Amino acid sequence: MTEPSGGSGQLWVVSAPSGVGKSTILKAVLEQEPELRFSVSRTTRAPRPGEVPGRDYHFISRAEFEAGIGAGRFLEWARVHDQFYGTDRAPIETWLQAGHDVILDIDVQGARQVRAAAPGLLSVFILPPSFAILEQRLRGRGTEAPDQVARRLGVARRELEEVTSYDYLIVNDRLAEAVADCLAVIRAARLTRLRQAERARAFFHLERP
Repeated sequence: MTEPSGGSGQLWVVSAPSGVGKSTILKAVLEQEPELRFSVSRTTRAPRPGEVPGRDYHFISRAEFEAGIGAGRFLEWARVHDQFYGTDRAPIETWLQAGHDVILDIDVQGARQVRAAAPGLLSVFILPPSFAILEQRLRGRGTEAPDQVARRLGVARRELEEVTSYDYLIVNDRLAEAVADCLAVIRAARLTRLRQAERARAFFHLERP
């Protein structure tokens, strides 16, 4: 993937261990920032209660997913908890070229792939208040067997070791504050010298120096 040129949208990666509340936070962020574009990932796992195909994920078969890998369709893809997840390349490139900021909701494996392909991205890692609270949240969902919860907690420990590679760290202790923090970093990034200089050139029809 070509790194977005000056004046294009900003690519964001948001990651978090399972059970931290990332999806709830991003839903609130998107409601308050309608110009953001959200990349809906493809996955081979089954929908969870309340999930809507096309809104939360594109649910596809493993054969379809493997065909997409072979065709180079994905900007990134990963195998997580014995299921495949991937991000379509084409819509992201279209949105960025049109000047939209784009959010990718992906895990740390995918973040590494995207970081290598698009060095200009910015990244956010959402943390639980503590590991004990994360375990409580996962067990409280009641959607998985104890061994599956234990597996998720093991993955979460490994994911938390990756936080130093992210630009921003946000703790989801109180939902409203976590949403406000996410909005703050997205809005602040739009005011950086580089992005504002590009807008000024476009406004005044200036050439690059």
